[in-house]
This record gives sequence, structure tokens and C-alpha cells, in this order.
Amino acid sequence: MKRYLNKMGRTVLVSLVVLIGGCTNLDENLYSELEKDSFYNSRLEVLQASLRPFTHMQAWLAPTGQTGYFYHAELSADQLAWPQKGRHGYDGGDHFRQHYHTWTDNENPTRTAWILMWTGVGYINSAIADLSEVDYVALDISEEEMAAIVAELHVLRAFHYMKIMELWGNVPISTEVAEEPTNLPTQPREEVFEFIRTELETYVPQLLPYSEELVGRVSASAGYAMLAELYLNAEYFVGTPMWDECIAACDKIINGEAGGLGGTPKLAPDLTTTFSNTNQHATESLFQFAFSRQGGFVFDWGAHLMGYSNISEALDVGYSGNNAMVVIPTAFDAYAENDHRKSEWFLFGPQYKYGTDEPILGTEEWNERPFIYVNSIRRESEGDVTSEGSMAEGEENSGARFNKYKSGRVSDPNYRENHYIMYRLTEIYFNKAEAIMRRNGGTATQEAVDLINACRERAFAPEDWPEARYTTATLTLDELLAERGREFIFEGKRRTDIIRFGKFTNGTWWDHEPTNDPNREIYPIPYTQIAINPNLEQNPGY
Repeated sequence: MKRYLNKMGRTVLVSLVVLIGGCTNLDENLYSELEKDSFYNSRLEVLQASLRPFTHMQAWLAPTGQTGYFYHAELSADQLAWPQKGRHGYDGGDHFRQHYHTWTDNENPTRTAWILMWTGVGYINSAIADLSEVDYVALDISEEEMAAIVAELHVLRAFHYMKIMELWGNVPISTEVAEEPTNLPTQPREEVFEFIRTELETYVPQLLPYSEELVGRVSASAGYAMLAELYLNAEYFVGTPMWDECIAACDKIINGEAGGLGGTPKLAPDLTTTFSNTNQHATESLFQFAFSRQGGFVFDWGAHLMGYSNISEALDVGYSGNNAMVVIPTAFDAYAENDHRKSEWFLFGPQYKYGTDEPILGTEEWNERPFIYVNSIRRESEGDVTSEGSMAEGEENSGARFNKYKSGRVSDPNYRENHYIMYRLTEIYFNKAEAIMRRNGGTATQEAVDLINACRERAFAPEDWPEARYTTATLTLDELLAERGREFIFEGKRRTDIIRFGKFTNGTWWDHEPTNDPNREIYPIPYTQIAINPNLEQNPGY
């Protein structure tokens, strides 16, 4: 039997064959003629079907080669930009419109994100429907394990909806696989929020505790992290504060009730372990994509976050990128000079061939001259060393660059074995501290200060720590937002954070002036989708 996966007016026939690679094809093609009755004949095939939506998710969530959630979460915010660099990077003005908040309902990146994310919902709906008919006892699957597998799918679908709701606000709710193509209507954000909340509150308690065996799957720690995020943003989403609920979800993780790698999650002792090429065992991790170069499913952050091939020599790696995203000057300036995150997580300053003092040379504006990443986005090769610059005035070396995940050298046995971390314990500490402060009228308690200091201390030398540590007087909400930015840069969190803090539409950063238009807090539904499904109602202001 073939089924249609409802994607808000778009339909695809989908295979139940599970691929290990990523999803990249956005066309509406028939992927397979395999009938479901010939599948689901073993525990392995049941797990494969449940994991198919998970492997698809990397296509829209991780900072890989497609313009999905990460693209919108970072380029519309106050830390990263994709400026034009000479003859490269204008790309029809796509990235300019993200930076200036002047996007329309006809943006290819937004259409790509919409299709990828709704395709994921379709995969999940199909898997839930199919697994409801499986005779799991005959496959030697226990009732407890089967319930957990089904719970994983419900929680993963709720996670999809939470991210869809973040971007588009008012959207349809699709939970079934239609026998015929259907055009579902748009639902108010309040109803979408309640659907997500109900799904998470119902199914997260049924998830298995996080352990080594559940790396690359949805465990209890992932589920409670999702709940903490939903509750933290509830006041923005629906106007109802849920600070106590956020704190309770965070405590489930912090106290070890949701499991963890090594039994109970623990903060990493340094700034690099969680992002290293052996981070599959990182005790701070709560939810991660199990990428592996050796397994043929590499975490390719290079496309958007890596410079041209000349910079590969600095890291002694075999990959490069299209020199796309850069750190904007005001974001880089937010780090103190003695903050070790500034030296560990960025490429900045003169670049040398790995292990030598031989300069790497430029290939564009700085062709055959020493290549130096600078904290400015302006035409310095043409003599401009004083202006603020703009999105249109970048050069090949403009802006500090990404170096948070460390792949290791080509000769490293674990070269490019990095997993992508979606939630880590540090975020839970920050979420709990913020909820405590907001419940306390915006003022920090000692508990909130202790939570943030436990994370921040890793970034400073012992001799600098007495001055760098927060107190109840210095940890204001504005400072907490700034510290969130410093800690979670490159992790796809920033847009949601500055919206929650009221800094998205009225904030100023580098080459961005406020729009003061609250409608810009959500994106327009792509007009191509409304043309296909007339029951979709466009968001206000578009």
C-alpha cells in the first residue's frame, strides 16, 4: 500500500527503506516501490523505521550544506552574517535580507527550510502509523521497549513542531498519513503550542534514560531538554509564563533522573571536549546526531562555516567551504580578551600552515599576500580601515571564523568523527538560571549565579576568575543574554534567545538597524505553499 505524507499541500510517496545518509532531494519523486508488508520483519527493521525521521532531521537542523533552521536561526540574529566578499556571496541578496530583516514570502532558503521540516513530520507520521500495526511480540520486542520507540517518534514530531512554530508561528497540525492528498488549514500558534506541550508531557516520561546505547536516538534527557526549551519560551509563544515548569524539567536532567552518558550528565571540564572528534562520549551531551566519517555520514560543517581551500592548511584538514558565514564585529567584541572562548572557538588573526610559521596566502583581495582574519567587514585591501563597513563590503578575510568543533588533522584516527550536539547540560544550567531570575522579577539569586558561574569558569584562567565571576549584582538579564551569546555561538540558538529577551525587532548590531515590526518575529509562509494549499493563511504583515 502506498501512502501520501501530508506536507501542507505538498505530497510525496515515501519509501520505508531506511537510508543512513542525509536527505538532500527536495523534489517530489517516488523514492521506492517497496511495500510495507515486506518490511518490519525484525527488531532491526522496526528500529530503522523509527530512526529514518531522525536521520532526515540533520538535513534541516545541523549547520550543513542546506539553508534550513540553522541558517534562519543565526543569520537573522546578532552574531553571524553572510556578507558579500568581493565577487562572492551576494547570492541574489538572500543573506542580506536575512540580516536586515527584509525577507519576503518568496525566499528560496525559507522555502527549503519549510519543505525539509515538513517532510520530517511526514516521515514521523508514516512511521507512527506503520508501527501501530506491527506485531512486536512476534519480533521479540518487549512492551516497554515498543512503547519507548513509539514515544521517541511522538517526541521527535513535537520537536519538529516546536521549531516550525518558532519560524512560522501559525501552521497546520498534521498527525496522520492521508490516503489522498489533503489541504489542512492553518492553526493559531496557541493551538500548536498546546499540541506540542501535550505530546511532550505525555510521551517524554515514557522515554528511556539516556545511555551509550541511545546515542543518536531520542532519550529522556533529550525530551526534558525540549520541555525546558518550550517552557522557557512559553511567555513569548503564548503569553503564559511557565518558569516553574522550566525549572522542574531542568532538574530532571541535572539530578540525573533522565539518564546521561556515564550515568548522570556532567559539565565538561574544558571548552573543547564537548565539540571534539571523540565527543560521542561527552558527558555534557544530552541529545546528539551520531555522525561518522568512517561510517559514511560525516558532519560537514565546512560548506557554510569554513573558508576557502587555502585555510585548510591552517588546520591540516582535507575539507573546505564557500567562505560564507562570518562573526560580525559587535559579536566578536563581546568577548573579553582573557576569555578563552575567544581563542578556542574562532579562527582569527594571521593564519599559518599547520605547525609552521609559514603564512597562508590569500587568493582573492589578498592574493599572494599573508592571510589575516580581521574583526571588520570592509574593503581594507582598498584602504578603508576606519569605516563600520557593511554587508556589501566584505573581503575574503572579513570577520572571525568558526573553530568550535575540532575535526582533528587528516592523520588523526578520529578525523571528522564529531557528533553534532543539539542539547548539552550547559544550556540546561542557563535555562534554569534564567527561569529563576524571571520568576524573581529579573533579579539574580545566588542559585542562578552559581549555575552560570559553573559554566563560565571554564573560560578563564584561575588568576582571572575572581574578576570574571558573576555576582547577584552583576548578573542582570541583559548580561545573561550576552553570556548566552558568548557560550552558544554557532549552535543555532541565537534568534530564539533575542526574541525572548525582546531584542530581535528593536535591537541594533553592527550593520543592522531595528525594524520595530513585531511581524518580523515570524517568517512568512512561502507563497508557493499557499498556491498549492489555499487553506494556508499567510502570517500577519506579509
